Amino acid sequence: MQNMENQNKIITVKGLLSQENVKAKFTEILRENAPAAMSNLAIMVNNSAALSKCQPMTIISAAVIAATLRLPLDPNLGYAYVIPYGDKAQFQVGAKGFTQLAWRTGQYKTLNVTEVYDGELVSHDKFKGEYVFDDKQKKSEKVIGYYAYFKLMNGAEKGDFWSVERITKHANRFSQMYKRGSGLWKDDFDSMAKKTVMKNLLAKWGVLSTDIQYAHVYDQTVTKDIDHEYPEVEYVDNEVIHTIEETPQALKTETPKPQEGKLL
Repeated sequence: MQNMENQNKIITVKGLLSQENVKAKFTEILRENAPAAMSNLAIMVNNSAALSKCQPMTIISAAVIAATLRLPLDPNLGYAYVIPYGDKAQFQVGAKGFTQLAWRTGQYKTLNVTEVYDGELVSHDKFKGEYVFDDKQKKSEKVIGYYAYFKLMNGAEKGDFWSVERITKHANRFSQMYKRGSGLWKDDFDSMAKKTVMKNLLAKWGVLSTDIQYAHVYDQTVTKDIDHEYPEVEYVDNEVIHTIEETPQALKTETPKPQEGKLL
């Protein structure tokens, strides 16, 4: 038992990144960009005390998912994150990540998500699902909700508004970290709220590329597997795995294969 514990202590992210199978995996996905991505990952972990305590393979696996989606893991950019959750690292797509994946399809003419201030929501037709906003009627700096909208190249358009109350209710139901007042929900509520609304809008009414579908499946997951095309995942922050409000039925039955390409 003691020898096994010592072996586990020796395994580090830096050590895993030096292994041939791990280097081969990153090279397969990122090609000439692999060395830089691996170096940046090592630096990111080295600069985070919380990530340094996570199981190294969960960090590597999260980075592989990010690389597969061609989303950079720099937390300052907001495209994707590796979030420490106890002794495991969780992969998360940011609001900008879902937006970027949608832009790549070439099907969207307009795509936006924004906060809505007190007074700006003028009217809502629940039968047509249409909202009317006017920023000139803003009464205060109080954010009452978030609105996501897209218009496709073919002219089809759709928008959806979530009140702050609805978002917090959603977060309280599906995120243990939110309940504990930790993680991105605590550090950047605005970004998580925008991500939630945009993710739901795309899942329900958007053009779902294979990359977007893959992001829906692996968002907020932990995995320790980089050898299989569709690794099994664990939703450590969410006891209730995805609802129809988050994920269309098609995504529950088959994990799509993302397109290969370079990191942003």
